[in-house]
Amino acid sequence: MKVEQIYTGCLAQGAYYIESNGEVAIIDPLREVQPYINKAEEENAKIKFIFETHFHADFVSGHVTLAKKTGAPIIYGPNANPSFDAIIATDGQEFQLGNLTIIALHTPGHTMESTTYLLRDENGKDHAIFSGDTLFLGDVGRPDLAQKMGVLTEKDLAGYLYDSLRNKIMPLADDVTVYPAHGAGSACGKNMMKETVDTLGNQKQMNYALRADMTKDEFIAEVIDGLLPPPQYFPANVKLNKEGYDDIQEVLNRGTQALSPEAFEAAANETGAIVLDVRHQDDFAAGHIPRSIFIGLDGSFAPWVGALIADVKQPILLVTEPEREEEAVTRLSRVGFDNTLGYLKGGFAAWKKASKEYDAVNSITAQEFKNEMITNALPVFDVRKQSEFLSEHVLDANNTPLDFINDHLAEFPEKPFYLHCAGGYRSMIASSILKSRGIHNLVDIKGGFKAIQEAGVPVSEFVCPSTL
Repeated sequence: MKVEQIYTGCLAQGAYYIESNGEVAIIDPLREVQPYINKAEEENAKIKFIFETHFHADFVSGHVTLAKKTGAPIIYGPNANPSFDAIIATDGQEFQLGNLTIIALHTPGHTMESTTYLLRDENGKDHAIFSGDTLFLGDVGRPDLAQKMGVLTEKDLAGYLYDSLRNKIMPLADDVTVYPAHGAGSACGKNMMKETVDTLGNQKQMNYALRADMTKDEFIAEVIDGLLPPPQYFPANVKLNKEGYDDIQEVLNRGTQALSPEAFEAAANETGAIVLDVRHQDDFAAGHIPRSIFIGLDGSFAPWVGALIADVKQPILLVTEPEREEEAVTRLSRVGFDNTLGYLKGGFAAWKKASKEYDAVNSITAQEFKNEMITNALPVFDVRKQSEFLSEHVLDANNTPLDFINDHLAEFPEKPFYLHCAGGYRSMIASSILKSRGIHNLVDIKGGFKAIQEAGVPVSEFVCPSTL
């Protein structure tokens, strides 16, 4: 028996490869499926099943393409209604994989079709669960993503989730391994652990949602407390996962067309495409195409694209570092952004060589910020999450979280102001968005709050309300 977690950090997503006696099951595959096919071939094995734990909202799964390439059936749990051929398993239905058995446990709550897959070894012993978004490490799936036309509320779904956990998962033995679909950083939960594998027994001890003495009403209240609005690309990804999508190779062929500076500029003007600059934030600050948006590949690229670009059908033109064009197109496609039209051949250097207009971001170091504060009382805008801001922040700073930057545009003054995040990545995204909307009087603080603290700038620390 072989069980391998294939974890993709930028999406905080876990896919799974299970093999026994030359037969393979893939659970929740990524959109680019060739690595799974190659792995099976290297092991002289055949992909027999493709299991989906639910209709994912935060990424486009590879189930449709993988089924076409391998002939393996796609399996969903009860209540699923995809537009393509699939096996809709009944609760408790068993699937034989070599000497192993995989059992579909219907666990509605995150969504109504959510299903946990229980793996039994060759001796019939419960070995592991692949819990999808039903159970995370330290958390459970948010119950507000599958409300349908007012029929179900988040409280209804949280109630289903409570029953699923108590009736299907918590009765399992403590030594069962938990393999979730996501880890820390995913928008599908609130407070996941940094680990990506654990035992069920430890989760019963550590996970607030699995407390044995918790009532349903208490569970519902805790699970829905503090939920932020889901990213705006989630419904579009659900639709793609339910109805199908273009083959990843077609998307790559379209998106990796090399365009000269002149052709790139013409395409931007003619199509209304967003110019997306995915280089390092320091390179973007030094020089970039006017009105381009920065979201760097070396950060949480795909989730930020999904959170900040409203329409997955939006045409996109890329400015990349050399040899990273295909990576950018691939990672865009993982969250359903398939309409990349091409990239700037020769990168930003070619744009400058062609004597095209360019812009820059006014940036200063944290030490310069500290020195300027003495004589220059400019407003400070912190684009970190509210929870980060409440923990510690620069004295008298304003909190305008990047996730909702477009809701705060009217708050930015006409006079100069400082902008920062935790380390410099998010504030550069914010800077690019503000500049694209004509707000150029910003000063970005390099290195963000970490550098600000190290420079000895006075900060306000969190004070627990109970001590006031």
